[in-house]
Amino acid sequence: MSTLELFFDLVFVFTVTQLTELLADHLDVRGAVRVLLMLGVIWWMYSAYAWLTNAMAPSSPLRRVLLLVGMGGFLGVAIAVPQAFGAAGWLFGLGYFVVNAIHTGAFALAGGDGVMRALRGGLAWLNLLSATLVLVGGILTGPWRYGLWAVAFAIQAATPYLSPIEGFTLAPAHFVERHGLVVIVALGESLIAVGIGIRGYELTLGIVFAAVLVLTVLYYLYWVYFGGDDARAEHALEATADPRRRALHAVHAFGFAHVPMLFGIVVFAAGVKKIIGHPFDGAKLSYALAITGGVVLYLIGHAVFRLVLRLGSIRHAVLATVLILALGLPLGLLSAAAMLGLIIAAFVVSWFIDAGGIRPVLRAWRAGDTPVMHSS
Repeated sequence: MSTLELFFDLVFVFTVTQLTELLADHLDVRGAVRVLLMLGVIWWMYSAYAWLTNAMAPSSPLRRVLLLVGMGGFLGVAIAVPQAFGAAGWLFGLGYFVVNAIHTGAFALAGGDGVMRALRGGLAWLNLLSATLVLVGGILTGPWRYGLWAVAFAIQAATPYLSPIEGFTLAPAHFVERHGLVVIVALGESLIAVGIGIRGYELTLGIVFAAVLVLTVLYYLYWVYFGGDDARAEHALEATADPRRRALHAVHAFGFAHVPMLFGIVVFAAGVKKIIGHPFDGAKLSYALAITGGVVLYLIGHAVFRLVLRLGSIRHAVLATVLILALGLPLGLLSAAAMLGLIIAAFVVSWFIDAGGIRPVLRAWRAGDTPVMHSS
């Protein structure tokens, strides 16, 4: 991975921060729908740039300039997020159009029979159509904006099935690393939410304790993904010989499955921002739903990720989800800190059950392994 790609990811850091801030300020159904809609279209093109750099390393001045222009488009989108459904809709749409145009142009520059066949076979005009819908939706107001942006996302989601994507170069190691970095960036936003949420409050041991609980939850979410599944995902893609099947696996696991994971992190971070200043008070229902629901969304997305790539059992995710929703949500109405503690306990209990008890876990630790879930 090049340093320019790491620099490129800084825009996504800002984007996640903007989405989290927006949701925290409007933590209701309408706010969630707006954030999900924006995250959906943004993520699809952000992931598309991972495909781009997978096929075309930014090794020449022209290629680097194209990436920087695309980065500028993403920056415009991120700046517009707080007012994307208001006065800044045009900026969101314009930035998104630039992002799409640069993506298509850079792929054409990369050349290759497979890439050109995909562009001519539907990718180019489908990208242009979805970008135009986002731009027009940003200019129009009211229900038109919701409708056109939803249709744009639907077109993007259908594009892999309507164009010959098997022609794209897919280097599993680079591809998995790029997407994994985005997950880490998103998890970091929840830590930022802790710092933002305690502004204006006197720092107490209770707040510090709650911050440690949040960090523990985030570490477990990190561990679920990076405790071996990232390496197994790379091997699964490498082992898929058929080019189209490999490409579709990549779309399903890293395109679709990552949407609920990233959205879950944003929702969790928004909830954390709301409760961190008074962690021992009962949380409002919307705050408790954000914290428990965010974790559950992440687990669901990761379970789909494992199923698509056949990485192993999803029993851990199912058990943890049931415990968090059945016990964590009502407990949060009494104490936000207790809810965070229950989420951690649910992770540990479901892990032990999935592993078959404490002895297999201890044996794995002695062997130097850190299994989160069964890989078979």
